Amino acid sequence: MTIQEAQLQLNQQLSGVYDAREASNIAQWVLEHLTGMPRTDRLIHRDQPLTATQEEWLRRHLEQLLKHRPVQYVLGEAWFAGLRFYVDENVLIPRPETEELVEWIVDDQRAGGNGAVSPQALSILDVGTGSGCIPIALKKKLPAATVYGCDVSEGALEVAKRNGQSLGADVQWLRNNFLQAAGWPSLPPIDVLVSNPPYIPVSDKSSMQANVLQYEPHLALFVENDDPLLFYRHIALFAQEQMAAGGRIYVEIHEDLGPATVQLFTQHGLTDIVLRQDLQGKDRMVHARKA
Repeated sequence: MTIQEAQLQLNQQLSGVYDAREASNIAQWVLEHLTGMPRTDRLIHRDQPLTATQEEWLRRHLEQLLKHRPVQYVLGEAWFAGLRFYVDENVLIPRPETEELVEWIVDDQRAGGNGAVSPQALSILDVGTGSGCIPIALKKKLPAATVYGCDVSEGALEVAKRNGQSLGADVQWLRNNFLQAAGWPSLPPIDVLVSNPPYIPVSDKSSMQANVLQYEPHLALFVENDDPLLFYRHIALFAQEQMAAGGRIYVEIHEDLGPATVQLFTQHGLTDIVLRQDLQGKDRMVHARKA
């Protein structure tokens, strides 16, 4: 089998699972991982035969892809903020929208906006860190800051630690169930709290893609229908009880819950609240400060 034949096979079989564009993107990603060649080189060497080992690798990985297992888990990698992260079923796959949340924090800090403190004094905590993509990206962009990531899942923290080591990011990892207020005093003093917490109501499961439902960790995705703002309420309470005046909060939100999140933060005495849309025009991020 040549590289070109492998591409044709991937496109053909994946088109039965994904739309044509996504199938093509996945095929290109798989082939680059398999051959170590960028797309232009693969075009030049399209008649190059695969080795027997490569053909077996392709067969096994295609088998997983046809079962809706996300390509990021199949290959064990996902890109975020220009960095390659290891991912497996212990953690959510990083999304491009979350990169916008990171950039908002970095832009405010560099511009001195929203009460930014000096880089050397800056302390940041990511709640529900998962793969560690948020705190690692922040540490790479704001190297003088002290950065922490916490999660209730030991499996997620193992993935985050692995990524911190491989990417050379000095992030401190903490196991903490943020929904239990009794554990808040054990967390370090911080200037910025950032979080992409679970926010999808269980009722939304019926409209979600099979590859998400079957493989991504439900603990990091879903909240009960009657309390979709569970984590945001705890974040607001934590800010009032544990953060110093002027402490900043940046959270990713469900696109349908922007006004409700703003109202909740307002009711808990937070100020300077900003609801921001992502590049797709959806309500996706909220900033707030402790007065």
